[in-house]
Amino acid sequence: MIVNNAFRTRVQFPPSPPNLIKLDSGSWLFFMGVIDLLFPISCLECGKGEGYICNDCLSKIPKAKLFCVECHRSSIDGATHTKCRKVRSIDFAYSSWDYSGVVRKAILKLKYNFAYKIAEELAEKFVEKVKRDVPILPKEAILVPIPLYKLRENWRGFNQAEELGKMTAKKMGWVYEPDLLIRNKKTTPQTELKGKERSSNLLGAFSIKKGYELREYGVCGKGFEANKLKNDPHNSFSTIHNSCVILFDDVLTTGSTLKEACKVLKRKGVKNVWGLTIAA
Repeated sequence: MIVNNAFRTRVQFPPSPPNLIKLDSGSWLFFMGVIDLLFPISCLECGKGEGYICNDCLSKIPKAKLFCVECHRSSIDGATHTKCRKVRSIDFAYSSWDYSGVVRKAILKLKYNFAYKIAEELAEKFVEKVKRDVPILPKEAILVPIPLYKLRENWRGFNQAEELGKMTAKKMGWVYEPDLLIRNKKTTPQTELKGKERSSNLLGAFSIKKGYELREYGVCGKGFEANKLKNDPHNSFSTIHNSCVILFDDVLTTGSTLKEACKVLKRKGVKNVWGLTIAA
């Protein structure tokens, strides 16, 4: 079973590495059908044939310990404490699971060797849990994935947060906007740093992509206006009627990445920003 999954996770779509033959969707589905027959899907944790993420293994993973990203103390729904709140603080930072077990294995498979079916299964189970556990999540929102630095994304061939975010936004009925934020510089992986190093590592790391302009448009519930200047010769604003911006990433550690990205958005007038991650 381990050999089967090892083979399957090397079948990447989308995107495909340059040295693989690119298939159209029909050919891809036929090809994956053959793979399904030859190599039955099995759970990444226990090896049983219920999918890559079986319900038994998933049920063994504790809920994520939610905390205020400013003081790192326990917080209901990951809300930033009132006494900790700053002008550009993120409003909530929610994660579903502890970063362990089958969820950790699935995320690692996606991070270093993107496998579409694992991503689809993880996103589906994530959305089910979010809908069940977080009734206060906005029903209307704009989901913005945390971007990778371009050279790193080119090296990997994909951004796992972007792919998972796209699936999550579709299942939640949210607007998906992958191009709003860009990463300006190469940063040291946060897992290799401690304490204040994490925050200083990300200073100035994000900005609004050239060609976008955000203009304040009331409070949460009325949304904001996004002006795509380079695609709009008349420089007219198209209004996206959504309540909040949701920054999406796969794993939350200290919250430094979400905090820095949030500052960029709030500096431009976005009123309400959530952080949403699969695990912490």
